Formats: sequence, C-alpha cells, structure tokens
Amino acid sequence: MAAVNTVPSYAPSLWVRVCHAVPRLDLSMQMRDNIFVPESWEYQQTLLVLSSLSAIALVISLLVVLSFLIHYCCCHRGDRGEGSEEEEEDEDGSTGHGYSGKKGRGICCVTWVAVAAVTLCCVAIGIGFYGNSEANDGMYQLTSSLLTANYTLASIDLLISDTITGLQLSVSGPLTSMEELFSGSKPFLVSTRNCRRLSENVVNLLSSISLAWSSVDTGLGNDSRISGASIIPLTPVPPSVAPTVVPASSLLPNPFSPGWAANTLMVNEDYRWLSYVLLLLLDLIVCLFILLGLAKQARWLLILMTVLAWLALFLSWGSLGLETATVVALSDFCSDPNTFILNSTQFNTGTSSDVMDYYLTCSRRMSSPFQQLLTQSQRALSNIHTHLSSLERNALPQFPKAEKSLREVQQILNSTEGNFHQLVALLNCRGLNKDYIDSLKGLCYDGMEGLLYLSLYSFLSALAFTAILCSLPGAWRSFPSESEEYDDSDSESEDPFTSHQARRQASSGSQRGATAPFYNYPGAGWTPPFSSAPPLP
Repeated sequence: MAAVNTVPSYAPSLWVRVCHAVPRLDLSMQMRDNIFVPESWEYQQTLLVLSSLSAIALVISLLVVLSFLIHYCCCHRGDRGEGSEEEEEDEDGSTGHGYSGKKGRGICCVTWVAVAAVTLCCVAIGIGFYGNSEANDGMYQLTSSLLTANYTLASIDLLISDTITGLQLSVSGPLTSMEELFSGSKPFLVSTRNCRRLSENVVNLLSSISLAWSSVDTGLGNDSRISGASIIPLTPVPPSVAPTVVPASSLLPNPFSPGWAANTLMVNEDYRWLSYVLLLLLDLIVCLFILLGLAKQARWLLILMTVLAWLALFLSWGSLGLETATVVALSDFCSDPNTFILNSTQFNTGTSSDVMDYYLTCSRRMSSPFQQLLTQSQRALSNIHTHLSSLERNALPQFPKAEKSLREVQQILNSTEGNFHQLVALLNCRGLNKDYIDSLKGLCYDGMEGLLYLSLYSFLSALAFTAILCSLPGAWRSFPSESEEYDDSDSESEDPFTSHQARRQASSGSQRGATAPFYNYPGAGWTPPFSSAPPLP
C-alpha cells in the first residue's frame, strides 16, 4: 500500500487571486508589476494611488451632502410663504397623524429615507464586527504558529549548545586525565586520542548547523566557552511563553526572530482590534440615537448626532483607504510568499537558500541540507562508543584508576546521543513547515477574509452616513417649533376632554363672530335643561 503524503500544503484562495489581479498605477499613471516589494518606492506609489480612491469618494460624498444642504437652505426658503397659505388646506385634508397632502408626503419620505439609512448602517456594523473577529482569529493563528516555530528553534539551539558543551567537557576533563594515565601504553593512548579527535570533529560539525537565526562559532581551546552570534541556552517552555531574543540596538532584529515577530504582531493586533471596536461602537451609538431623535422629535439630539455622523463619515472613508491598500499588499504577498521570504532571508541574514527552500517547501524529492553533517556526526559518536567499549574491556584491568574518567566520558556520551536523536527529529522539515503553513493559512485565509469584510463595512457605513447627512435636514423641517408646541399646550390645557375637531370648529367660529354663551337667560319663559321646576313667571 502506497504511503499517504501528510505534508500540509498551501494554495492562494480565490479572493487572493482576484485582489492580486487588480491593475497597479503609480503617481505618474503608469502600469506597474504586482510583485510584493514593500521596500520599493514604486510599489509604495501603487498603494498610495489605491488608497487615494477613498479620498476621491470622500470628496464626492461631501459634494452630494453640500448640494442637499443648499437645496434645503435656499430652495425651501422661497416656499415658506406658499407653505403658510397651503398649511390650512393641508390641515383640513389631513387625518389625525398629519401626513397627508404634499407637505406631509415629503416629510414622511424624508423620515423613511433616514430610517433606511440608519438600518443600512446597522447592517454594516454587524458585518464590521464579524470582519474584525475574523481578522483577529487569523492574526491569533499567525502569532501562535510563529511562537511554536520559535519554540522549535530555541530547542534546537539548546540541544546544539548542550551537546557542544558536553563534548568540550569530555575533551578538557576526563579524556585529558585518561591520556595522562595511558601515557605508558601506546594502544590505549591511541584509542584515547581517537576519542578526543572524534569529539572535536562532532563539535565542528554541529557548529556548522545554522538556521534562520542561529550560528555558532566555537573555540576548542576554552573550557566549555561557547561564543555565538545568537546561540543562547534557552530552556524549552510552552510555545505561548517561549522566550525570544529582542536586540536593543535596532527595532528589527538581524537575523530574523519568529518570537520577536510574534510579540510585535500581538501588540499591533491588540491596538487594531480595539480601534475597530471603538469605531463600530461609535457608529452604533450614532445610529441608535438618530432613531431616538426621530422618534422623540428632539432637534438638539439630532444636531449632536449630525456632528458625530460627520466624524464617522470621515473615519469610514479613511479606514476604507487603509483597508484597500492592506488587502492589495496582502494579496501580493499571499500569491507567492516563498519567493518573498527567500529573497528577504537571503539579503538580510545570509542564510543558505537551500536551507530555507527545504523548510518552506518540505518536498519529498528534496534531501535535508543537514543530512551529511548529521550522518558524519552519528558515525563519529558510534566510533567514540566503540573505542570506549574497547578501553573498558582491555584497559581497566591494567589501569583501574582510569575507571572514574572512563565512566564520566561514557555518561557524557550517552547524554550526547540522546540530545543528538532529538536534534535529528527537530531538524526535520515537517514540524517547521507545518508551522509555516498554519501561519500562512491564518494570515491569507482568515486575515484576508476579515479585511474584506471590514472593507465592505467601511463602504456601506460611508454610504449610510452620506444618506443620513442628506436626509436629516429634511427631517428637521417636520418637527414643530417651540411656539407651535406652546400654542398646542395652551389649547390642550383648557379642556383635556375636547376633541381636536371641536377645538378647530371653536377657533373657526370665533373668527366668524361671537357665539352665545351656554348659560344665557333670554326671557322669562326659558327653562333650564334637565330641570323639573315650573317655569318662572
């Protein structure tokens, strides 16, 4: 039965391919390639041009809102005289709600437009919360994978440093004592010197193992002194709290450290997530209070929400510009991430491209670049073990004082072989390649989807706030003024049981002439209603 290939793979998603196919123009309006080169000024110009589209949309929104404001302020000012003449006719033909007639229909239309815009804004807010959560999940998967890779690299560095330290201790301590004891026996002295030579050979082979951020330069003359650019004996801990090396000289470490990248991304993601939550809450508060102001006909509340709506409009178009540039740049990276990582690592850290290609692709057709070094080290350790077994059988009966030093060398050799087997397993490409694929999936799948939903939220909220700012001035005209409210309150305070039509008939009757009072005594023959007394003489 054929073996199943369990190596994870990565392929760009549909949205990555679509966004990667967007044409690119620089500031001189010339077509540019869509290769991800963030340090290139030409590539940065293409992102600036894409971000400027939201600025153009903001200008169009401002012109639309300004035209509506001019329409309400100027065009309706001349219609006030005609509106006052037609007001009585509209009131006569209106029902209890007061929305019939030309003016009533216009007010109702403007109010419903504002309500529809607020509803669209609420839908956009829901999309924004979902997109923010998806983007946060993608960044969490990315940082978790980077921390796991950092844990693996720290374990490799620890095993290499422990192995080299143990072999140096054996060379400088027990093997030197055994050479002094076996100075009178040439065969035993040759075996001891062979063990010393093989130990130094293993140290040199392990020192040549270098990954993305580790390099060792070991001197054999010192007593367990390891001098390395970035080898730090780190105790393996869970990946979530794996120690990282953060240089104090510059913000960007050279060579690159996955732990430093994970910590930096976590801090930036916390600020990004919190900023979007505050923006979404601002939009939600504005929408809810606009509905409350329309229901309560509170003019001051709508004025305050109009000011906040202007702020939300600018923030929506601004966030859309940033999201557009981020989506396009991320699609360029996710379309071919291996090429960018190989080039960046080769220029920044000097790591061999064969080593990086082995861990990025992890193909079965590729052999490990450390296979020859590990094989030679394994053979050297086996030869050391053979020489020690020979010395134990032949030299100990003649030199019993050498037993202590021999046992120490065997103990160091057993510990070295255990570390070596763990090192071989960690240097296999499957573990680091799985972390790499998981980080790409978190960034290019969930992160890309979250950014697209956030872009849709920004676009819909910008349209909604544009419609709200256009419709709110028309809604203000439907609200009664303070004088009208005062007159209505005076008329209603006279008799709370008098209907609206009766008060209108009474007011119209007062304009035609005085009405006779209810209790009027015109003559002697008049009888009060509901009275059983005889008529007065």
